[in-house]
Amino acid sequence: MLPYISEFIGTCLLIVLGCGVVANVNLKTSGMKGAGAIQITLAWGLAVMIPAFIFGEASGASFNPALTLALAIDGSFPWNKVAGYIIAQLLGAFTGGCIVWLLFKDHLDQEPDAGTKLSVFATGPSIRNFWLNFASEFVGTFILVFAIKGIMNVPGLAAGTDKLFVMGIIVAIGMSLGGLTGYAINPARDLGPRLAHAVLPIKGKGDSHFDYGLIVPIFAPILGAIAAVLVFSIIPW
Repeated sequence: MLPYISEFIGTCLLIVLGCGVVANVNLKTSGMKGAGAIQITLAWGLAVMIPAFIFGEASGASFNPALTLALAIDGSFPWNKVAGYIIAQLLGAFTGGCIVWLLFKDHLDQEPDAGTKLSVFATGPSIRNFWLNFASEFVGTFILVFAIKGIMNVPGLAAGTDKLFVMGIIVAIGMSLGGLTGYAINPARDLGPRLAHAVLPIKGKGDSHFDYGLIVPIFAPILGAIAAVLVFSIIPW
């Protein structure tokens, strides 16, 4: 039971910190309004690193259905835990989205732009182009998972240092590709908070855009993660 609880709490914490920084920077009445993309990108890296340090020993700190599924496909994760992990991750992400809404409710109520409200919870393309948006999420997740697998090849890596490497990977992807789609690179990161946006009584929230959210930030990361482990497995290390 502990691994599933760890994935739930860890993913919830990831979303509170990650979506929280977006609210902090983007909402009109926030005290950190306008801090910019650098703060968001660094904070998302930290949002992954902190729960990874806390729960790495208990669950492996996946917090990402695409990563969980890909590791099962390459044999590094047991198939009998995949469904439980993914359910825990999605529930944790939804709960995290609800907590962000509660904390920033006054600011969300006073934010006039529906798109800005949605951006607190979910990712979206700066230019809507299905295939290029899909490619961006695919490539970003490929890099994430391929690099995570590659960390295992580092000789003499001190315990815990891998979590710092993962933070660096997340920040690098965000700074290089984040402006295209908001770099979900994790189906739970987008779907859980997007569902929270859809069901919560957010004043003037507008559309949750599931026409995009049920395709690009779900299937592109899954396919990118699977491609990464398959390519990694055929390299003659």
